[in-house]
Amino acid sequence: MFNCPNCQSKDIGKIGINQYYCWNCFIELTTSNGLILTHQVEEDGSLSSLDDLFDEDERRFIL
Repeated sequence: MFNCPNCQSKDIGKIGINQYYCWNCFIELTTSNGLILTHQVEEDGSLSSLDDLFDEDERRFIL
């Protein structure tokens, strides 16, 4: 497993294929091609990207 790039928590749950949720800071994470894509869940259920808040190196993971 990996740490949340936002809060560094390991309290991450799997919600789908390559989809995870951080229970500490409440963001959705998707893994693709060795990168973690970060999203905020909006009130209407849509997702807003948070990737611009992190360097690509912070979003890399190794399983």
